[in-house]
Amino acid sequence: MDSENKKETGANISELAARAEAFLFSEGEPLPARRLKQFLECTDAELDLALQELAHRREGSGISLVRAPNEIGLAVSPLCAPQIRKEQEKELEREIGDAGLEALAILLYRGPSTRSQIDYIRGVNTSSTLRTLLSHGLAERAGNPEDAREYIYSPTAELLAHLGVADAKDLPDYAAIAPELAAFEKSEGMHESQE
Repeated sequence: MDSENKKETGANISELAARAEAFLFSEGEPLPARRLKQFLECTDAELDLALQELAHRREGSGISLVRAPNEIGLAVSPLCAPQIRKEQEKELEREIGDAGLEALAILLYRGPSTRSQIDYIRGVNTSSTLRTLLSHGLAERAGNPEDAREYIYSPTAELLAHLGVADAKDLPDYAAIAPELAAFEKSEGMHESQE
């Protein structure tokens, strides 16, 4: 019976590890540990064992499990990091393009926004655009206090300084554009914009 319980516990941990990997992959960004625990419906000890199992599975692959004190995520492994870094440096040399300018305009005239809010306004997925803006130091992200599953993106102080304004409200036509953007969101039935 005791060996039966150990076998069952091992299978449960293996399944938890697989589900943890799936959640981390589907989010595409690190998750707070408490949120992952809620998704998996497990205890702290079970989460720890599942993450150890997942880290072991990822050894020698292109993806590693990364554990910070309060967040867990998937990242490029040290084995592949130099090649990825080389490609990212090429990305930094590229212009941000029209998609980047549109996303920046939303952040500047709408204010702090989630990726889903930016996606809704632009009508397309902005994941790669936001990564480019983050890598160029034009946008920053912080945890969303209303929903731990997503981030809030904002323009950086460096961007405002580059534009020659101390506050986004000092941008050209801000008083006209910001209300129009809010009216568009309201008329399209988008969830409440954040203050």
